[in-house]
Amino acid sequence: MPGLLLPLTRAVTYTRWLHMLVGAIVPFACATVYPGLSNPSPHHLLLVAVLPIPLALAAGMVPSVRHAEGLQARLMLFPGPHARVRHDEDPGVSTIFSASWTDRARTGAWLILRLETGLALALVTNTLLTLALSLAGAAAGEPGLANPLLNVSGAGWVYVLLAPLPVLVLVMVAAGAGALMAQAARRLLGPSVTERLAELEKRTERLLERNEIARELHDTLGHALTLAVVQAGAARAAGDPDFTDRALEAIEETGRAALEDLDRVLLVLRDTGQPAGARPALDEAGRLLDSARSSGAQVEAEVTGPLEHLPGPVSREAYRMLQEALTNVLRHAGPVRIGVRITVEATRLRLEVRNPAPDPATVASTGGGRGLRGIRERAALLGGKARAGQHGGHWLLHVDLPL
Repeated sequence: MPGLLLPLTRAVTYTRWLHMLVGAIVPFACATVYPGLSNPSPHHLLLVAVLPIPLALAAGMVPSVRHAEGLQARLMLFPGPHARVRHDEDPGVSTIFSASWTDRARTGAWLILRLETGLALALVTNTLLTLALSLAGAAAGEPGLANPLLNVSGAGWVYVLLAPLPVLVLVMVAAGAGALMAQAARRLLGPSVTERLAELEKRTERLLERNEIARELHDTLGHALTLAVVQAGAARAAGDPDFTDRALEAIEETGRAALEDLDRVLLVLRDTGQPAGARPALDEAGRLLDSARSSGAQVEAEVTGPLEHLPGPVSREAYRMLQEALTNVLRHAGPVRIGVRITVEATRLRLEVRNPAPDPATVASTGGGRGLRGIRERAALLGGKARAGQHGGHWLLHVDLPL
């Protein structure tokens, strides 16, 4: 029983009721012109329901009507702050203008449904409220106070108990009709296939942007922190003032470069409209190799082909891949011998990084895996491939990118 009476306490029941009753304004306005509202016969009531249909279909052809109806439906048919219940679910009702004839046809169908439902509910509301008023009049000793469909004769205290029943029935009918109208709104005013695809594309773009920013932060800060840790550890172990000075200088230079990259990424996040600054490209790979050498690693590099003529996206992403590869070597294997080979061909760029295979226990303890996944994602976005694994006692990373 408490669950049955729950709609009585929810404000959304009454906002839905009002939303449906507003739809009856147009039929009644048309009825005042023809056939009139004085003692209407069933035939006249049928005309009242049919005459506004062409107007509803014509209004549905206007693109802005879908926008207005969507806003009204969101506000009045679905739970919100006015409903006294927490409801964070998306109502699934579109609020954009009609973009196709299908949207216009669905809007016209919604308007017809709203007019007919509003007219029917207005008649039911009038009948049940009149009956309640008649029962209340009979309880007060005036049974002829109203003239409902059910004639009430006589007077008596029993009418005091019966008078609230039509009102309760009316509220329950309004609650049920409102729930059905909310479902109909989702179907007729819900996003079309085109709108769903557009929203999916926007969501995909946002996810790609977030992933790109995450990769940028991971590669930049991870590289700088790894070099700082390795250089600081080597300087402490060496105990040589000259080596310590060189290590501190390398740490300072690496930190400054990381701060520049961090400022560029933060500018993108803030969306200030200012240029984010140029990202480093592969022709600046010497800076990465020098940083690795300053950490104690023995880097042997072989570059074939003009790096400065590479396409911008390929060059910038390849720089990040090489940066992450060197970071992984220093993090998991330490300052070891590293072989780097960069080959620029007519249609492809090949990047190889080779180093002694690290201890699997060391890789597990340092949490490996995210860097390689980022390299594979960058390569896939450019239509290339990246693979890594042990090869002849060494760890080999091979990246193949189309130009």
